Amino acid sequence: MAMYKTKKEKIRRRHMRIRKKISGSASIPRFNVHVSANHIYIQFIDDVSGRTLAAASSLDPQFKEAKVGKGVAGAEILGKLAAERAMQAGISAVVFDRGGFRFHGKVKALADSARKTGLKF
Repeated sequence: MAMYKTKKEKIRRRHMRIRKKISGSASIPRFNVHVSANHIYIQFIDDVSGRTLAAASSLDPQFKEAKVGKGVAGAEILGKLAAERAMQAGISAVVFDRGGFRFHGKVKALADSARKTGLKF
């Protein structure tokens, strides 16, 4: 039997396994994604100084103006919004941190739309 049984514990364990391998810097920050039950949060993080360089979420007024749900369609719009904010902050290349979530559905749609907007992973 698996030692970690709940979904939350599995996500946390996968995230720690990913974080051992990747880290962001000022030139190439970490593109962190968190998907909760109701919202999606994105941050561009410089792990060396411990600062968030840019951020976007489904709570932003610009996202709410689009009037789409928080599903795959909403994730695509949020990925585009996050990539635009990153470009404004001078970020062109990132290290993708899926936050322990599986790379499908919302997470994949978000990453693909950020790539289409111009971010390099």
